[in-house]
Amino acid sequence: MMVGIPGAKELPLPHKKPGVVANVVRGCLGNLVEWYDWFVYASFSIYFAASFFPAGNQTAQLLSTAVVFAVGFLMRPLGGWLLGLYADRFGRRAALTLSVTLMSFGSLTIAITPGYASIGILAPVILVVARLAQGLSVGGEFGSSATYLSEIATPRRRGFYSSFQYVSITVGQLAALLVMIVMQSLLTEAQMYSWGWRVPFVIGAIAGLVVMYLRRSMEESEHFQQNALTRRRGGLRVLLSEHRRQVFAVLGLAIGGTVAFYTFTSYLQKYMVNTAGIPKPTASLIGFAALFLFIFMQPIAGALSDRWGRRPVMFGFSVGGMVLTVPIMTLVGGTDNPWIAFLLMVTALVFLSGYTALSAIIKAEMFPTNVRALGVGLPHALATAIFGGLSEPIALALKQAGHESVFFWWVTGCIALTFFATLVVKEPSRDSSLEVSDSASPARDSVAR
Repeated sequence: MMVGIPGAKELPLPHKKPGVVANVVRGCLGNLVEWYDWFVYASFSIYFAASFFPAGNQTAQLLSTAVVFAVGFLMRPLGGWLLGLYADRFGRRAALTLSVTLMSFGSLTIAITPGYASIGILAPVILVVARLAQGLSVGGEFGSSATYLSEIATPRRRGFYSSFQYVSITVGQLAALLVMIVMQSLLTEAQMYSWGWRVPFVIGAIAGLVVMYLRRSMEESEHFQQNALTRRRGGLRVLLSEHRRQVFAVLGLAIGGTVAFYTFTSYLQKYMVNTAGIPKPTASLIGFAALFLFIFMQPIAGALSDRWGRRPVMFGFSVGGMVLTVPIMTLVGGTDNPWIAFLLMVTALVFLSGYTALSAIIKAEMFPTNVRALGVGLPHALATAIFGGLSEPIALALKQAGHESVFFWWVTGCIALTFFATLVVKEPSRDSSLEVSDSASPARDSVAR
């Protein structure tokens, strides 16, 4: 049984794509800002925890901010659903503008909210509301952004252009880290605790407003415009009744990719400190350098998928991940040599780019226009919230229990789900729904039996 692409009437869409680069940049800038804001919260929580929660034990304050962070994570499936519906009904441009507006609102709210000492319990309540808005935003951004970048890209170069989604995600993560490094060098620790932590949220809010303006001038995708003319109905009922197998395929692809992404881009740096004993500043430098190289891996992997097909590149990730995860994690945990740790992290990211570069396009090519944003966004957000959000807690719990190596096998097992999902997915680039105009006629059988 192989999951394919829902049927479509063979009416080629125009292949001329004026302004592709400009539209891709506008789409990616919003993604960058969204992920900058998302990581700023995690990076600066050590400084603002005391402002939003009662004075007392610092660990309890940090735990409270972590719980609020988790609440934002759990909102992502709701964002994938609501903004996916919005994008399929009112347009990709409208959904992307709304998502960055929500993120900007959340950042500005956090930046200007008085502390617990001034307004009491209202302070953490407002923080939760802001994080709810940001969780909705990030959950909806992925599906809408993946759909827009895939639809707006030039035919036969869709893998290349859509790969810039994870370029912007990684740049956003690095930008948050860079702002933190600069501020720590310019301000005293007392100033960081007092007011300095508000500055990165102000930066995020202003950047979000700029991107909101830029996104309003983006061209709407031809796919959405044509679907609007045919008035094909979308929504959750249509998605689950007509494209159920594609939904499960996206879930399978996303589970392994998401767990690997959070393991090798985020948790691995903490693992270097907690297990390998590498100093924190050194581990941060290793992570920054490796992620910087990771940026350039995306368009390379995307271009390879345009030439070879999506499945071979995705198999490169899943097979490499299944074979190398345990050895890489074991070797990193056993070395205090920063150069070896850096090379091991880069090796993991090389294979990971086989997923991240294709994460948007391989999913978008499975669905027709009327449910594409919802079909990509909702299952991806579910996988991210459940499996991605649990990666670090599972790793730390197993370490605490004295069975840290079990986590390596858990990551390997999750990547195996991506391998099996890739097995049952037909080659999307060979019969892509993005290259034809959707029809209201019944779909071809999307499953090879």
